[in-house]
Amino acid sequence: MQPAPIISALLAAGLVLASGSASAKGDVAAGRKKAQVCAACHGADGNAVDPQYPRLAGQYQDYLRQALHEYKDGQRKNPIMAGFAANLSDQDIDDLAAYFSSLPGKLSDLHGKVQGGN
Repeated sequence: MQPAPIISALLAAGLVLASGSASAKGDVAAGRKKAQVCAACHGADGNAVDPQYPRLAGQYQDYLRQALHEYKDGQRKNPIMAGFAANLSDQDIDDLAAYFSSLPGKLSDLHGKVQGGN
């Protein structure tokens, strides 16, 4: 191979990688402001103390985005979340997902927490 095609391929790969991170949706700072209402159930830092509410901090951004869209369009059934999500724009959802995914999470598995299992 000639050096020019190798350089072109490397530049193209770099552009693809750079555009992937540049096109990441959501504004963390805007999401922080919008998340104030979420704190009542999900905790001020996204790590809910009450086990009936999911911990959002550290979750995958795509997962959070999808979950909010599913609450909004009724694919996920939860009257409380449906009410909150109904008023969210696509940008609101992107911002909230970016914010919560940026936070340090306290997620863990169920090892030692479930009776009768390994």
